Amino acid sequence: MDGGRLIALDWGSTRLRAFLLGADGTVLATRQSEQGASTLAGADAFAQALAAVTDGWPELQMLACGMVGSQHGWREAPYAPCPADAAALARQALQVDARFWIVPGLMHDGAQPDVMRGEETQIVGAFALHPELAEQACLVLPGTHSKWARVKAGRVTGFATHMTGELYALLRQHSVLARLMPADGSSAPSSQAFLAGVDAARKDGALSHQLFAVRTLGLFKRLAAEQLPDYLSGLLIGHEIANELKAATPERLALIGDPALCARYALALGRFGMDEPLQLDNTAPAGLWRLAQTMGL
Repeated sequence: MDGGRLIALDWGSTRLRAFLLGADGTVLATRQSEQGASTLAGADAFAQALAAVTDGWPELQMLACGMVGSQHGWREAPYAPCPADAAALARQALQVDARFWIVPGLMHDGAQPDVMRGEETQIVGAFALHPELAEQACLVLPGTHSKWARVKAGRVTGFATHMTGELYALLRQHSVLARLMPADGSSAPSSQAFLAGVDAARKDGALSHQLFAVRTLGLFKRLAAEQLPDYLSGLLIGHEIANELKAATPERLALIGDPALCARYALALGRFGMDEPLQLDNTAPAGLWRLAQTMGL
């Protein structure tokens, strides 16, 4: 059996995922820990979390991406400026010790500075799995902070971040809108309510005004209480998509991330007349393998 060639780490704010990769980048084993970067403080804590999640695995080179390289992570890795490809990321990787490296983030200095950590590695992984995406595409990575990245000739030329997931959580749990929604969050999904929210976002109107409709539609029983979270989700995702499609309608678009969330974005994109996009799950292991090869690890 292949004893492994690389330990790849997708180390985000709230979760650490470790992958033992074989000679061709195949995932041989996977482990997960709740010791995300935001839960740890100090180099010793990070070192202990790493030792625990890789216990019993071979002593191999390790390459990590994500918030472990942030200002509040183990060590702060730099941001590579756009446009950037895998080679640019590899050149700026931060070496923590003899076996442990951190992938840099990306920075797009547009109308306002924009940054990502972790998503750049998923983009490299998407290129490795689907080389046609590297030619020219729009890659959407939904999440707490959704990323819309424009790529051409294997380089990320620019991107925009939308705080859609975080706004949803704040409004769903801590605003006046939450008072009419089920408190336990256990209501069954309603695609009808979600699409109604998307359709509202497609119309002219300020988001701050349309958000209040989440309350009034519930107040006057035009939507059931259990439908309101989906309407809110559709409204926020719809505004995100509407804003991005104003600039240009991409000929090739792919979604990368949690399958359920990507499916929701695909449903909303269809409402804007977009074809069914390619949907990819976590591409970080493939990206870390490709970057490790580029670095010569």
